Amino acid sequence: MLTPLDIHNKEFKRAMRGYEMNDVDDFLDEVIKDYEQIYKENLNLKEQIEEFKDDIARYRDLEDTLHNTLILAQQTAEDVRQNAEKEAELIIANARHKGEAIITEYKEKVIELQNEYRDLQKKFYQFKAQYKSFLMAQLELIEENYYNQSTDRELTKEVVGNKGE
Repeated sequence: MLTPLDIHNKEFKRAMRGYEMNDVDDFLDEVIKDYEQIYKENLNLKEQIEEFKDDIARYRDLEDTLHNTLILAQQTAEDVRQNAEKEAELIIANARHKGEAIITEYKEKVIELQNEYRDLQKKFYQFKAQYKSFLMAQLELIEENYYNQSTDRELTKEVVGNKGE
């Protein structure tokens, strides 16, 4: 690429009937000035392009990082959700198992209490029957004693009554 210095150092041969030297020099000075400005702008633009390329590369890296982070976060969230579901299922299963164990235990206690109640009821009826038998026997003894006493009185009256005769 042609530099402003190349333009400045360029010398033309002089010929007769050539261009007016001062006009050419003035024009070349203008060209040098404008070309130098355009040259510097071009260098600045190239630097900016390199900076933009670097920025784009950084943004792409950042985008890749964010994308990977998002995927990782989604996977982590899915793992957490699945683990929470598994844990909830385990908690529910344990609660059911414990509930069933408690129900079974209390059913057994109810059966045990029912059996105990029946045994007590049976003992009560046995005791009642035995007590009734005992009372009946006592009643019979009382009646026999009463009968024997009244018979003894009659005999006594007879014996006493016959002696007095």
